[in-house]
Amino acid sequence: MTCVPIRIADLNHDALGLAELVRRGEVSAVELVDSAVDAIEALNPALNAVVTPMYEIARERARQASRDAPFAGVPFLLKDLRASFRGVPTSEGNILLGTNDAQYDSEIVIRHNRAGLICVGKTNTPEFGLTATTEPLAFGPARNPWDVARTPGGSSGGAAAAVAARIVPMAHASDGGGSIRIPAACCGLVGLKPTRGRNPLGPDAGDIMNGLVVEHAVTISVRDTAALLDATAGPDLGDPYCAPSPPRPFLEEVGADTGRLRIAFCTESPSGTPVHEDCIEAVTSTARLLEELGHRVEEAAPVYDDRSFRQAFTTIWFTNLAANLELLAEAVGGELSEHHCEPLTLAFGARGAEHSGADYVAAVARIQAISREIAGFFQTHDVMLTPTLATPPPEMGFLHPAADETDFRPFLRRVKEFVPFTQMANATGQPAVSLPLHWKNGLPIGVQFAARFGDEATLLRLAARLEEARPWAQQRPPVCAGE
Repeated sequence: MTCVPIRIADLNHDALGLAELVRRGEVSAVELVDSAVDAIEALNPALNAVVTPMYEIARERARQASRDAPFAGVPFLLKDLRASFRGVPTSEGNILLGTNDAQYDSEIVIRHNRAGLICVGKTNTPEFGLTATTEPLAFGPARNPWDVARTPGGSSGGAAAAVAARIVPMAHASDGGGSIRIPAACCGLVGLKPTRGRNPLGPDAGDIMNGLVVEHAVTISVRDTAALLDATAGPDLGDPYCAPSPPRPFLEEVGADTGRLRIAFCTESPSGTPVHEDCIEAVTSTARLLEELGHRVEEAAPVYDDRSFRQAFTTIWFTNLAANLELLAEAVGGELSEHHCEPLTLAFGARGAEHSGADYVAAVARIQAISREIAGFFQTHDVMLTPTLATPPPEMGFLHPAADETDFRPFLRRVKEFVPFTQMANATGQPAVSLPLHWKNGLPIGVQFAARFGDEATLLRLAARLEEARPWAQQRPPVCAGE
């Protein structure tokens, strides 16, 4: 049969839907790749979402694509941070690292390939994934397709901008403090941070930052999120630990009965910082919907020492950065300067270098103690609902220090006020998902759900029910493929 060239956006399908078209012979993998390439070429000048095109690699793989895989022939994008793709640089948003091709595929990339996904490029990320916006000096800022004057969030901002603009139906993302959920909220997507140890980080690491960092994706649909987790989850050889095995495939949770859940909701920042009225409205509106769906909903939140938590969290982040910068300094054969890294990166690294090994061990112990307190709260609640972010997506530059800004304390305050809700799930290892259940003034406002450690199943069942009750796939930004 002869396949007619089509655009992904015109199909109105998620990734599983596109794979089904490939299996039925209604479209070829090559045509889907060419469609994604056309969309990148048309929209990337406005969004700067893709920093490393991989067109010929993708076309070659598409020509050899099997129809049997769950995501057969579906175009995909890889975040340009940590995850290695053989023959392609991994720049991590840094000007130095974009010159050397990777010599191997990361385990999660191997699993992406096995699932039938075809990587057409790598997406923009802040330098070393450090900030809640995506404005690296090495590549320039990624922009939000809902309003290009606003940030798509970070650190998976390029990935989220590309998926929201329907360049691809889903893209790889990672999360060490909210970096999947933040851009999902800014761009109107599903962003699941899986349980610690659910997806592999090898061969480069067993865990990262004592388990703060996980990898997964931003997607259009809940079922894509679930099916991709089925394709990638499970331990790699030599992993130091792994998440509990799920009772059944995650995709089977989509459409399954949720039962009557005990859901706590909270609109107050744990740091005591302001929360925008639109974000409060998003949570209260969702709480009413949950009650209509038959769940028991009450206003409640765990009690813990937020100041102590944030001190420990930043100690772990900055000391890990200091160690990585030390390795980079060895590679360049001298002391790092602003010719090698951004001023903010150097400042954070210097702060991390001030901590001793004892400081680091104490920070880990403090995080673990607070995690036990949080786990106690989930003995009486199945799910916790909060805003994902404390404000709608801010304008470009707000979350990135200006070129002449040498005192980074105001910048840190801005970030703290923007993302007070996401870091806790990284510390506890619990799964958490941002869902685009609210829209205001043409912008998506995400809400976050967290569940017990290892219990993605409850989140996926609930998310699928909410997607059915308040669908979001028809929402399209002004910068969008096919529009």
